[in-house]
Amino acid sequence: MKYFKGKGAQINVPNKFHEQFISIDDPDGQDEELMSERPKTEVFYESPKKIVSYNNSPDLNLAASVNPYQGCEHGCVYCYARNSHEYWGFSSGLDFETKIIVKRNAASLLERTFLNPSYKPQPIMLSGNTDCYQPLERKFRLTRQILTVCLKYLHPIGIITKNSLILRDLDLLKELAKSNLVHVVLSITSQDESLRRVLEPRTASAKKKFEAVRLLNQEGIPTGIMNAPIIPSLNHHEIPSIIEEAAKNGAKFAGYTVVRLNGQIQKIFKDWLLKNFPERADKVWHQIQELHGGRVNDSEFGRRVVGDGEIAKVIRQLFKVAVRRHLKNSKLSDLDCSKFRKGGNYTLF
Repeated sequence: MKYFKGKGAQINVPNKFHEQFISIDDPDGQDEELMSERPKTEVFYESPKKIVSYNNSPDLNLAASVNPYQGCEHGCVYCYARNSHEYWGFSSGLDFETKIIVKRNAASLLERTFLNPSYKPQPIMLSGNTDCYQPLERKFRLTRQILTVCLKYLHPIGIITKNSLILRDLDLLKELAKSNLVHVVLSITSQDESLRRVLEPRTASAKKKFEAVRLLNQEGIPTGIMNAPIIPSLNHHEIPSIIEEAAKNGAKFAGYTVVRLNGQIQKIFKDWLLKNFPERADKVWHQIQELHGGRVNDSEFGRRVVGDGEIAKVIRQLFKVAVRRHLKNSKLSDLDCSKFRKGGNYTLF
């Protein structure tokens, strides 16, 4: 069995917008990708006209987001953003983590947005779709440029990431935090390294993420965690230990979501599950279905992120008890929009 180490998805799946897809049928009836070597990362450049996206989902704390990258090298096999790669003509499978679109003008577009006379400040999320601190950020530094613009205009921003690379930007984050302009959330899925390495192969280890939580909070940057996604019979039993470790490292907040496999992610995840955990693949799959009323996806706001049914109740109870024991009364305060400088820090009057 071919397995691409360092990749989450092990296949490419058809793009729903394409009429044709090249594959071969193997004797077992599964479509195998015509790929003999581990795919290498390719970079594509995009120059969008707008960089701030808006949504009305009640499942998200922040309605505005900025995504300097499309696609993500982290390779999280469950990532809900995979389907968005199809709009660019790619597959949501291996293409999503090997064909990365870089928006080099992201920071300048954001500054242009702030300078618009009709713009009204509201907290912006970095990133609502793909991780702003994925490996390519070391080279392109787009996230750092965006943070520099936010500091110049004293604009509030929230960050969610799975990468300890965020510590590179401590200097900017500390300045933003002085004016209550930044929150950080580290997404932590598992403390089991053998699971993390195949589930989300190019993310930071849980140990490094907890260290980042500790250092960020020590520097006065309000930081919490998301224990996400919870996958029954794979990582749900880790909820108490993850919350406890987060509390030990000064986390100001904890949240969780359950796994949901929208669109083509169903095929990608099931293939991954059969290749990595064949002995319990059926059990995991059926329990995910139980979370979502017999399906593996749910589109109803609220319910889709926490699930429904008995397994969802167990997960919710594990989380509530752990938070009550270790993070009682912990929360992140609202970010301050009142300090926004329309003309930036060079305005004299």
